[in-house]
Amino acid sequence: MKVAFTSDNIAGASEAVVEAIVSAAASGDAMPYGNDDSTALVTRMFAELFECEVDVFLVSTGTAANVLSLSAMTPQWGSVFCHEESHLLNDESSAPEFFTGGARLVGLGGCDAKINPQQLRKLVNQKVGDVHSCQPAALSLSQVTEVGSVYSLEEIKELTEIAKSAGIPTHMDGARFANAIVSLGCTPAEMTWKAGVDIVSFGATKNGAMAAEAIVVFNRTLTESLDIRRKRGGHLHSKMRLLSSQMIAYLSNDLWRKNASHANDMMTFLQDGLRQITSIKINTPAQANMLFCTLPEGMEQYLLEEGFAFYGGRWETGVVRFVTSFRTPKEGIEAFIESAQRFHDLYCSPARN
Repeated sequence: MKVAFTSDNIAGASEAVVEAIVSAAASGDAMPYGNDDSTALVTRMFAELFECEVDVFLVSTGTAANVLSLSAMTPQWGSVFCHEESHLLNDESSAPEFFTGGARLVGLGGCDAKINPQQLRKLVNQKVGDVHSCQPAALSLSQVTEVGSVYSLEEIKELTEIAKSAGIPTHMDGARFANAIVSLGCTPAEMTWKAGVDIVSFGATKNGAMAAEAIVVFNRTLTESLDIRRKRGGHLHSKMRLLSSQMIAYLSNDLWRKNASHANDMMTFLQDGLRQITSIKINTPAQANMLFCTLPEGMEQYLLEEGFAFYGGRWETGVVRFVTSFRTPKEGIEAFIESAQRFHDLYCSPARN
């Protein structure tokens, strides 16, 4: 059985989500632009999930959620601090600059794609008030990170406290929010506002929705312009109930948690299997559903020719990325591990040398 590990974006939508869209589409007329009962219900569901009052803005892409959030947090002359490997800095094209009106993304270092607190502390207090420099304006954390690691609650709190000491708010890019929650075994509240996060891009599309993301605002002083910014950015859907129906299904019956648990479990199974193959190096141990490995020479091509799919060739020689999803079958992982082991036995074992 061949399986693809290219991205969790390759998986379709959960049946419950599809059924919810069909039901909403056939349920008769509803007020447009989010003035419908379903969209109001989504806000109540998020308030219950996060254990506090929130403002919610639904959009259809993670890029929109991220850059609209930033636009409400920083002036045009501000600096947004993020990790140098973050999706925000490397994979959002120039959308952050476009939507913020010119704010600058500043990439910071740190192991496992997690921001180094000492670097952040230095930069948030550097050249404050200097008209020749961008002014510290916001912090953005990726949870899960771009290498599959997860910030602990203590790590999040340390970084948000540094930001707050400098008077700047914190955004969380939660494209894989559910996977991080499952990994940490905490509540959504504990990983966000209780840890000092002001606004989160709550991802659902990678984990079972069709096209639904949410900007969830805890620091409601940031809400004032977001409705206007969403409209200006082209993400105020006229038939908002079709986005809302997806999010209602996603948040109901713990679907978000069940899907993420399966994805994480499949990654654990994959990682445990690859660890037994001594010619494969685990680069950053996976804490959620993403893993980077270094394969021995020839193995990548061999596995691709066997019919498996994953990303390689974008990083250092031999480095590949594997991502599991809520649809990844265990049998496919078993077949992948068997193929990798077969290559190792044929070309890498001591007997061959």
